[in-house]
Amino acid sequence: MTRRVYLVVLLLCLRLMCPLATGIFMDKLASKKLCADDDCVYTISLARAEEDYNASDCRFINIKKGQLIYVYSKLVKEKGSGEFWAGSVYGEQYEDHMGTVGYFPSSLVSEQHVYQEANKTVPTT
Repeated sequence: MTRRVYLVVLLLCLRLMCPLATGIFMDKLASKKLCADDDCVYTISLARAEEDYNASDCRFINIKKGQLIYVYSKLVKEKGSGEFWAGSVYGEQYEDHMGTVGYFPSSLVSEQHVYQEANKTVPTT
């Protein structure tokens, strides 16, 4: 009897750990994005945050008013969704966050300098 109890407890523990191993699937923000190249690695523009933004989940980045952000892609707006861009923060005072790429609402930033046009449409993954 105790062997069965141990087996049931073990199976329950494995079941609880299963979401950690498989991940949590989230809805896509968009099915397409605009980039400067096929791999979306070249910088499109430099934007300045006009307001603070606290990331809602791991796909997004926190931005602070006045912060500069390198923009790498712009999601193609779909019905019922917001307009988001992907980028990373810039500046020595944000050194611990530099290199982290994530989404942020485009309505909270203003483009300061356009490096190249985002004229490649790429499917999101």
